[in-house]
Amino acid sequence: MKYFIVDAFTSEPFGGNPAGVVMLEQGHDFPADTLMQQVAAEFRYSETAFVRRDGEREFTVRYFTPCSEVDLCGHATIATFSTLCQTGMVPRGTVCLNHTLAGDLEVRVDRQVMMQMAAPRVIPAAIDTARLHRIMAGDSTAFTTRLPVEIVSTGLPDIIMPIDSVEALHQMRPDMDALAALSSQLNVTGVHAFALGNDGYTAHVRNFGPLYGVPEESATGTANAALTHYLLRHGIITADAHNSFLQGEAMQRPSVVATSIINGTIYVGGEACIIAHGTLLL
Repeated sequence: MKYFIVDAFTSEPFGGNPAGVVMLEQGHDFPADTLMQQVAAEFRYSETAFVRRDGEREFTVRYFTPCSEVDLCGHATIATFSTLCQTGMVPRGTVCLNHTLAGDLEVRVDRQVMMQMAAPRVIPAAIDTARLHRIMAGDSTAFTTRLPVEIVSTGLPDIIMPIDSVEALHQMRPDMDALAALSSQLNVTGVHAFALGNDGYTAHVRNFGPLYGVPEESATGTANAALTHYLLRHGIITADAHNSFLQGEAMQRPSVVATSIINGTIYVGGEACIIAHGTLLL
């Protein structure tokens, strides 16, 4: 099996969010789940995508964190289809179908890869906001804003947490054990915190998923799609807006995640940079 190490949501090496991409040989099915999990744990990236080609423009992709399989991963999808394009397997201007555990999703392959997200859902839950704030900063009043805390999913559920300033966002030092426990209790991937920008970006964001072995992620497609739906619902953006989210600053891996709403469907995308490739001797 050929593998690639790809930085997604950036055009520069060592920026963005790295992912592993493993291409199955033509005509081969997925290997055992235990083997894919071992490969993902060995790579140690937040997600590794395993890709099976089903047709000229049709693929099935499965996603593994170092700890477990997840239904969908935005940055690993961008990494996957950018790699397919850069290696000549899919030409620019192609619209592909990606079969995932979160559903069948359209992917538009060009200079940027833009992926269709699952239909957004706001998940009702009783969230103890004061407890959440203590977990994220040790202060139950540190992040008070007029916007609510909500759980939103476009494939993976995240707690969308508004922060009153970019400075406060950067100062967050979550209690990872407590956040993992809360994420398990609420059945979410983690927390996607944001502060609205006034510098050309729609928002600055940080994403934390310690329950799945990812203390912080430098670019998160699914969570920024969920945030796009959240901002639209609360009148912060309009349906025709082209949005950009700056993530990864605290990790020194700045990433720019683009989102658009096309015919009522949220698309997330960006560029990607292949930094290594090789063969798994398995």
